[in-house]
Amino acid sequence: MFVSIDLCLVPIGVGTSLSPYIKACKEIIEKFNLTHELGANGTAIEGDWGEVFECVRTCHERIHGLGAPRIYTTIKVNTRVDKKQTFTDKLNSVLDK
Repeated sequence: MFVSIDLCLVPIGVGTSLSPYIKACKEIIEKFNLTHELGANGTAIEGDWGEVFECVRTCHERIHGLGAPRIYTTIKVNTRVDKKQTFTDKLNSVLDK
């Protein structure tokens, strides 16, 4: 099943700068070859359900491996079964109106 998610993964107990952890997750997302858009407060990711959530799991494992004792993650999940709609399609739909 095709899925698009908004992922916000916050390592806890690592100080105030999170950019090294965000960079590590971005590299993982790229290795999974998933379509994504980095945002100021999270990352939009889309692709096959299994691959997307395997990517999220891999991000958690990597961030723990970088020394984060705890991670707080929020995920918004969007699926459709009537048609495949990417987040670019959704944005264009709004912009065209």
